Amino acid sequence: MDPTTLARVQFAMTIMFHFLFPAITIGLGLIVAIFETLRWRTRDPLWDRTALFWTRIFAVTFVMGVATGIVMEFQFGTNWARYSAFVGDVFGAPLAAEGVFAFFLESTFLGVLLFGRALVSSTVRWLAAVLVALGSALSAFWIIVADSWMQTPAGYVVTDGRARLTDFWAAILNLSTLTRFSHTVVSTWVMGGFLVLGVSAFYLLSHRHRDVALASIRVALAVAFVGTLLIFVTGDRGARQVAVTQEAKFAAMQGVYTTTAGAPLVIWSLPPAQDPADASQAPEIVVTRLLSFLAFGNVAAPVRGLSEFPTIDWPPVALTFLAYHNMVAIGTLLLVEMLAAALLVRRGTLETHRTWLRVLMWSTPLPMLAIQLGWMTAEVGRQPWLVYGVFRTPDGVSDNVATSDLVLSIALFAVAYVVIAWLWVRLFLAEVRRGPAVTA
Repeated sequence: MDPTTLARVQFAMTIMFHFLFPAITIGLGLIVAIFETLRWRTRDPLWDRTALFWTRIFAVTFVMGVATGIVMEFQFGTNWARYSAFVGDVFGAPLAAEGVFAFFLESTFLGVLLFGRALVSSTVRWLAAVLVALGSALSAFWIIVADSWMQTPAGYVVTDGRARLTDFWAAILNLSTLTRFSHTVVSTWVMGGFLVLGVSAFYLLSHRHRDVALASIRVALAVAFVGTLLIFVTGDRGARQVAVTQEAKFAAMQGVYTTTAGAPLVIWSLPPAQDPADASQAPEIVVTRLLSFLAFGNVAAPVRGLSEFPTIDWPPVALTFLAYHNMVAIGTLLLVEMLAAALLVRRGTLETHRTWLRVLMWSTPLPMLAIQLGWMTAEVGRQPWLVYGVFRTPDGVSDNVATSDLVLSIALFAVAYVVIAWLWVRLFLAEVRRGPAVTA
């Protein structure tokens, strides 16, 4: 492989592995804050034990996220030096804000929750939990600001081969920031909710820690249910934005080759071809005119096809299409699960329905898989651009990074990440086996 492809592979590997942990901590941070709020208001020891248990799970995951995030940021200077030089003036502010205002807020007050809980008042402990949740969400915001600027750049001019910031707020609140931030955050709520549901279901099935499991399920089910509903609301807004601002990406996501008025929505299809010569109609299931309506609110609106763009500007069509459609499929499955769970709660049988508890337990990884597919859709669909329509991916790779160096570093990272993944799983399972304390 050429250095550009290897650099992309390495960055994709590190960012996808890293985001396993923030996706959990952002959602779990909200749930821990809810547990702490219930403890603070009711003074019930049950909520105290529940909050402490899930704070320990949060802490184990947070540490792994810190370790893997450092590697990700160093790659800007090693493999993507020319890109860093191009965007440094724009990226400096959000990345600095993420470190100063978000990371330190989250880590400082997590220390209070873990090590100072007996030394501070009940109100301070509650406030610490709220600030941890706020810090994790702020961290996501600033990172998404930087990534969204790559998708829909604004508030800048290019002079002397560099992007110069001209309008801070236009850059921060570019056309995709708030839409992508809301979609990402609610997806982490689903991730955190399903993690708590899965562990709680395991406890109920094994007849352990029933009181904490039932308390956890009530909160987690509400968070996961709301998050799952909001995923479709925010996802719809995001798709509409992409249809306007990144038309080639939208065409690849939907498998649209030729501009079509009243375009159908593809529910299922074989992967589309990258070569326009092979872009014949594959077997598919569609809903007539629905894509035009969802994208533009008009069943007759035209949707631009890939044929209107130079093939050099096409993203990897099959990968973008499959990532997007499988993300939607998993999201739909999760929504069905939540609706069924709500029905069982209404009947008062969720905690005794062993088949459904097994479904909840084995569904724990599905939100993470959907999140990873969502990021693949966004980032692979942005290709061949690092900054959409402005700066191409091959132009951002460092000049002095050899192919052999990249191969070696990818191999070393792979080994390191296997070790980190093994360590996290071991620590996570150890906490689950240990379970909630008898007393806080």
